[in-house]
Amino acid sequence: MARWQVFVNGAAGKRAMDPARIRDLLQEMNVDAVVNAPASRSEAYQLIEDAARAGAQHFAVAGGDGTVNLAVNALLGLDLGFRPVLGVLPVGTACDLLRTFGMPQDLAGAAHHLTTDDTYDIDVATLEGEWGLRYFVNVAQAGVGAAAVQTAVRFGRRLGAACYPLAFAARLPRFPRANVTVTTERRTIESEALAVILANGQFFAGGWNVAPRATLMDGVLDVQVINARKRQAPALVPKVVKGTHLRDRSVRRFTASEFTIETEPTWPVEGDGDLVGNTTVKGRVMSAAISLKI
Repeated sequence: MARWQVFVNGAAGKRAMDPARIRDLLQEMNVDAVVNAPASRSEAYQLIEDAARAGAQHFAVAGGDGTVNLAVNALLGLDLGFRPVLGVLPVGTACDLLRTFGMPQDLAGAAHHLTTDDTYDIDVATLEGEWGLRYFVNVAQAGVGAAAVQTAVRFGRRLGAACYPLAFAARLPRFPRANVTVTTERRTIESEALAVILANGQFFAGGWNVAPRATLMDGVLDVQVINARKRQAPALVPKVVKGTHLRDRSVRRFTASEFTIETEPTWPVEGDGDLVGNTTVKGRVMSAAISLKI
């Protein structure tokens, strides 16, 4: 049986998660696990790196999409020579990565998956810019969606999944549309736009079905250039929530394994709910980079 290195994000979700609850649950399920409770993101990053360098191959995070992102960045920043296995115990504000696979959003249901042998080898994508190199697993954005992420952080954890829609409504009125150039391995798109979405998974923002045709195992991202006027955006949001927006005339969708996004003026960029910097940004898909425990 695999030994799991489990990392509990105490800052995830509306209320702090007690690491003892995770430890007790895993013991009840006879999961061989070492439960870590890092005091900060930087400590969590270091502990994951240390465990991987010491030979650990199975990792699980108790948190949301941001915690998954932290673990992936720690692991893929190393030259491991093997594909790490990552499990997710959802206790964060949102764990949209699991929605694409129809996995349980309850802690006990997800913990049970650590007792099985099944995994999916999933793609991870890079974001490169003035900040250096970052990885994302689920969804990245440039534009008004990234600005909403920036504002949502200021609202604090008490609002839970409501943070993102409230932040989006707050940022939209003054956010500048931009002249956008998206260059991929097959095409160049030039458009005035409000946002560019790079989707590896299907859901973000606590269940919005932003990319209903995306899959994390096809070697490409689902790219959407949103050229809606700001006055049209509120009507587009319910369509994004339901996944029916791809038929809207303001949405241009295509797939790509490599991309460069240039904007005038500069736009913020986020990956998996973490603000990383500003455009220009480029990246590529790393096929089957992580084994996701299912």
